[in-house]
Amino acid sequence: MNIGAHVRGGGTLVRSLEAGTAVGATSIQVFTQSPRAWKPTQYSPEVLARYREALAEHPTIASTYCHATYLINLASSDAALYERSVECLTYNLSVARAMAASGLVLHVGSHKGSGFEPAVARIAHGLLAALEHAQVPPPGVDCPILIENAAGAGGTVGRSLDEIEVLLDACANDERLGLCVDTQHLWASGVDFSSPEAASALVEEVDRRLGAERLRCVHLNDSKVDFGANRDRHANLGEGTIGTRALAALVGHPWVRDLPLLLEVPGDGDGPRALDVSGAAALWREGVALYEPVALDRRRRATGDTGETRTALRKLPRKNEKGHRARRTH
Repeated sequence: MNIGAHVRGGGTLVRSLEAGTAVGATSIQVFTQSPRAWKPTQYSPEVLARYREALAEHPTIASTYCHATYLINLASSDAALYERSVECLTYNLSVARAMAASGLVLHVGSHKGSGFEPAVARIAHGLLAALEHAQVPPPGVDCPILIENAAGAGGTVGRSLDEIEVLLDACANDERLGLCVDTQHLWASGVDFSSPEAASALVEEVDRRLGAERLRCVHLNDSKVDFGANRDRHANLGEGTIGTRALAALVGHPWVRDLPLLLEVPGDGDGPRALDVSGAAALWREGVALYEPVALDRRRRATGDTGETRTALRKLPRKNEKGHRARRTH
């Protein structure tokens, strides 16, 4: 079990580890700069080195994830905004690498109605440019850009696994690109995962389209909006329209349960609390229990299914064609 939380970083960065510890998290996520400002936060090499050392030596925090600023829009047809976005992403990735982060989560952006297909080449160029020009990571650091699925509002890119597959293909399936799945965004974009069968179908689609190994973390959130509403509105676990039972079905899946589950819930207004972390841990245990043989047999009898169910009793697949094709382009 690895329950994480989005926390505030601060100028010394090490305070983010203290904030994670205070709520009982075992992974943390931080912004590399203000999420709604272009001006980058300048960190000295000494500050970044101290953070790497503190993270490596921390007794309970296993990993750090960084989140890129929300202003980045690699799908924009505005040349000035696009260039600024690529520059900002490159800097965000440099900081994340220097922090020894396990990934930089990215909202790709919105084409603003101009269409997904015309934006694909721009997005791919921006992703590859950032990967090539960002600061080289310290030895042993693997920090991919993690494309986050979108809730589907307006012209946002990444609202479906199909769109993310197209982006990866356009980047020649570069192995430095991965996936972060947000449960609220899935729900808002009309993707069901509310039962072991539905969750298994979703994870199998991830493996078929992208390769299961690309899924590096999960943003664990309930939703303030209804299924298919196409709006990004997070709620505390158990206080939204998804509910703990449906969330448990996904996070308890054998392909998902060992991933970092990062809370981005509002709490009391200041982000995840200790109460939220402990609640996520209970939800995780509930989810794991759904996949125990006794529970699965009970579900088969209740639904009249006398054959093999599409559940996590299946063995983990070998790396699929997408995974075998994964390669660097540099």
